[in-house]
Amino acid sequence: MIRLVFALVPAIWVVAIAIIAVQNATPVSIQLLTLQSIAIPFGVLLAFCVAAGMLAAALVLLVLGGNPLGATRRPKQRPEP
Repeated sequence: MIRLVFALVPAIWVVAIAIIAVQNATPVSIQLLTLQSIAIPFGVLLAFCVAAGMLAAALVLLVLGGNPLGATRRPKQRPEP
């Protein structure tokens, strides 16, 4: 069941990004302090932000050694002689 949820979340994001990209085709640019990006469509910008967030979360889990499912590993059982 958990794997289904993990598969549905990115699928829903892809559909949402596609709908937003079609409805908002006007280019936008981001300004941070004195830096300004090139003008790209809002849907593309949203897709980059979602992908960056997913990568950042994966890196945090990798560095901290977290288990997203919250399951503990079972120790391997030795066969009895």
